[in-house]
Amino acid sequence: MNRLDQLFAQKQESILNIFCTAGFPGLNSTVPIIKELTEAGADIIEIGMPYSDPLADGETIQQSSAKALQNGLTLPILFEQLKNVRQETDAPLLLMGYLNQVIQFGIHNFCQQAQACGIDGLILPDMPLKVFEEEYQEVIESYGLHCIFLVTPRTPENRIRYIDELSKGFIYVVADSSITGKSGEISTAQIDYFQRLQAMDLRNPLLIGFGISTKEQFDTACQYARGAIIGSAFIRHLNANKAPASFVKEILG
Repeated sequence: MNRLDQLFAQKQESILNIFCTAGFPGLNSTVPIIKELTEAGADIIEIGMPYSDPLADGETIQQSSAKALQNGLTLPILFEQLKNVRQETDAPLLLMGYLNQVIQFGIHNFCQQAQACGIDGLILPDMPLKVFEEEYQEVIESYGLHCIFLVTPRTPENRIRYIDELSKGFIYVVADSSITGKSGEISTAQIDYFQRLQAMDLRNPLLIGFGISTKEQFDTACQYARGAIIGSAFIRHLNANKAPASFVKEILG
């Protein structure tokens, strides 16, 4: 069974998914950060594949990607770094990036390498649903990988249900129609949106991301979903030269 499915079967609430940029802050930081985060209590680690044109990412994650690329991080190096990561953690691991990276690497080669490293799922925000369904779904799923899709406040109900049919693992609920890293309290309009998704009784569990940065926001998100995803706030934590584990402790209390 995929580790994502195992996690959601075993844990019903307050699931913490943390995003980290591969190759940041140092070229060889990725696996040590994964180990420390999961030992501290993070449930899922989303590994960002640095890319020069990250469409959904805000300034904080863009800067971390630029730094990782300057450090020399490439997909072959990342897969080499991850080849023994399963000796360090049993937590579900996701690769987050963009479709062009996968196409350039070769879809079969990419999925084969990901499977060999023990990766559980992929998040490729710019991959059209029809392209996935018609060209990539069979290949990706043949390697035991789940593909996770995003919904936003502007996603109509019929598309949400279509996403629910195609997704495996969970649905990534984008909390706000913006890029990552936006700060501010969760609004009543966002809560209405979360409640609307809850009422749809979707097949996949929900995790809320974009703009979740504090324990209070995490706890609020967890009232309307199985957990939440935190990225930019963790990158800022690393930029302040703080230990990864201390961030998890701040969020979980």
